[in-house]
Amino acid sequence: MKLVILGRDGTINHYRDDHVKSVDELQPLPGALEAVARLNHAGWHTVMATNQPGIGRGLLDMASLNTIHMRLNQLLAEKGGRLDAAFFCPHTPEEGCSCRKPLPGLLQQIGARFGVDLATVHMVGASLRDLQTAQAAGCIPHLLRSDRLGALDEAQLAALVAQVPGTTVHANLGAFAEYLIQRDRRAKADARGEQMAPDTSPGALA
Repeated sequence: MKLVILGRDGTINHYRDDHVKSVDELQPLPGALEAVARLNHAGWHTVMATNQPGIGRGLLDMASLNTIHMRLNQLLAEKGGRLDAAFFCPHTPEEGCSCRKPLPGLLQQIGARFGVDLATVHMVGASLRDLQTAQAAGCIPHLLRSDRLGALDEAQLAALVAQVPGTTVHANLGAFAEYLIQRDRRAKADARGEQMAPDTSPGALA
């Protein structure tokens, strides 16, 4: 199985300091839904992993979160995409759980559910915490520069990425999807002994 794990806020949806508490506050990033659909059409299964401490703080309940994720799936379906599952941690940092990112618990649950070796799984997120989660779980780490990290200069970005060796940086989720699809095509071409034309898409930034 080809599997990608996605963060939610800052990756698919605009990040909010006060949490997404209702469907009205759900605001997909430009091109993000289409990027998930492109991955799906290229044979990639997509699963979301997100911290939702707003539940533990009483800012929203499980019914509200389920409604938000149902709406997100509806929006994805309109673009021809889907999420195979959404895994979330409802706990606050003070609760000391094992599933809150950057601990690897959520990703380990995903690996067990789908029967995949996490070392083959790409995880893409929009924060150092996401990178650290990927590292802790043994996944392949990817970072998006859009939304949450858009204000970082090159030196700040380099310092962040240096904390998790092996990270690849992308402009946005669309660039990540293109990078992964082209990488897959090149691997298949290499296996057949064929040569592909050079990839001129924006792809990875670093």
